[in-house]
Amino acid sequence: MAQQEFSDAIALLKADHRVVEGLFSKFENASGDGKKQQIAEQICDELKIHTLLEEEIFYPALRGKIEDDLLDEAYVEHDGAKVLINDIMAGGAGDAFYDAKVTVLSEEIEHHVKEEEAPSEGMFSQARKADVDLVAMRDQMITRKEELKQQAESRGLPPAEPAVVNPRAA
Repeated sequence: MAQQEFSDAIALLKADHRVVEGLFSKFENASGDGKKQQIAEQICDELKIHTLLEEEIFYPALRGKIEDDLLDEAYVEHDGAKVLINDIMAGGAGDAFYDAKVTVLSEEIEHHVKEEEAPSEGMFSQARKADVDLVAMRDQMITRKEELKQQAESRGLPPAEPAVVNPRAA
């Protein structure tokens, strides 16, 4: 993945959003449990990698430089998605509620993306106005993304870990 491909960290994250949106669309149009499960697992891997990039690199760099409420909500939204991601990965396309879980995950991600990409008020807009080096952050994120993609291909990614929601409280 070439650094020049993305002008900065935000361009990289937006490109990830478009990839996942395309995969959700493919899932909706897929027929057959095997194909649906393959696409759903690809969605889950993409989202695991994306949430790690945001939680390890992007969000910490923005703490104290953009609205804290936006960051706090983003972490909680990630955790809600992680619960569904782990459930989808543990199941199979023939399971009850499988399609519904993928659909709800799609809706949650769509909401999250709108909040990040909202003009002027969104996280990305605020990040552009903040004192952060989005190009250096892009380089760091590309390196980490390559590591995670290699791990996904060689031995698979571990279950998604909630960052702020206590799963035992439910």
